[in-house]
Amino acid sequence: MIHAGIIAAVEIDALKNKYGEPDEIVEKHFQKILCYEKETFHLYVIFSGVGEIAAAAATQLLISEFHVEMILNFGVVGGLTEDISKSRLCIVDSVVHYDFDTSEIDNCDPARYIQYPSIYIPSDRNLLKKAMEIEPTLKPVICASADKFVGDPERKKALHEKYNAEICEMEAAAIIMTCDRNHVPCLLIKMVVDGLFGGADEYSNAFMKYSTAAMDVLDKIIQNMH
Repeated sequence: MIHAGIIAAVEIDALKNKYGEPDEIVEKHFQKILCYEKETFHLYVIFSGVGEIAAAAATQLLISEFHVEMILNFGVVGGLTEDISKSRLCIVDSVVHYDFDTSEIDNCDPARYIQYPSIYIPSDRNLLKKAMEIEPTLKPVICASADKFVGDPERKKALHEKYNAEICEMEAAAIIMTCDRNHVPCLLIKMVVDGLFGGADEYSNAFMKYSTAAMDVLDKIIQNMH
């Protein structure tokens, strides 16, 4: 039996379309948690809202209050290369929190947290391996994460060139770091919704299609994870 927490920043409708209405709604610390009880898994779902702070708070709540054994996140992201815009379906291998910078006082590279050996913070290796065995089409990527929506092609190119990242979004760093500090594994499944030359319009037009696709893949992984 899997006991997992799911964090959806803005893609909650895709989850409800997949699983229907929850078996129970629990309110904790002014947050509503959707509880789904199936034969092989129990899911505790939180609609975190956008951004790193909201995602960190949601992750910690699921870990502290519901004692989940893993955190799962799915959603849509921006693509930073033409290739990733074509393949679209990806899994976060590692994340760089690119607007974090204590280099002046810690004598380290910008974007590096000094408790990690580099600017790249890895996701859980075991969950990553299991997910890719279940869904081999998943492409492992570096994710550039910060509290910024990036739609401009030149800014996207710059993120790729500086960090070798292929996608960008606004919650991954918070989720991975919070899970790491709590020794709880996490898995992040993403679908590129706005490509290198896309932006806010492409994001809005394709949001539901690709959030549903990301949820479908996450469900396949949940159903086959033992």
